[in-house]
Amino acid sequence: MTVAATGLDKRYPAINKNIIADIETKGLVLSQFEEGTPSHKYHFPLRNEVVVALGDVLVVTYADFNSGTMRSVEYALKMGKEVYVLAHRIGESEATNELLAKGEAKAIYNVDAFVAQFAGFTCKEVALDEFLYYCQSNPIYEDALQKYPTKIFEAELAGTIEIKNARVFPTS
Repeated sequence: MTVAATGLDKRYPAINKNIIADIETKGLVLSQFEEGTPSHKYHFPLRNEVVVALGDVLVVTYADFNSGTMRSVEYALKMGKEVYVLAHRIGESEATNELLAKGEAKAIYNVDAFVAQFAGFTCKEVALDEFLYYCQSNPIYEDALQKYPTKIFEAELAGTIEIKNARVFPTS
């Protein structure tokens, strides 16, 4: 889904016209503006109000004072929505740090825990399989065999890798 800051018949920025067309066929494009309405800088804060209204919470990754992002934060707070921010070092993203200091936002310190809070399940850390990671570079079979002599056969039998043209490829 995307929310346009123009009429539905306009594409902004024009470079994204194919992406927007793809969203139209597979998803939803919304606009509060009449057809034929071109983009204007004051349309974007209005569009952002719609975006904020559609979400359950607002996540801010970076914001400076007097930015469009802070306008979105104002909308979210007026709508009674929770605001979450990524904490930054002093001197960076000062507006998000001020939101934290004032208690107007909650900090995201762990992305998995944050996602789990809304997803209804917990994210488990997946141990990095060094062998499969190595196979992603599509090594020459002989090199892989020399480096991982037993794993190469086990993985091929298990169907997690395949050998094509003397190279190793992961199947997933």
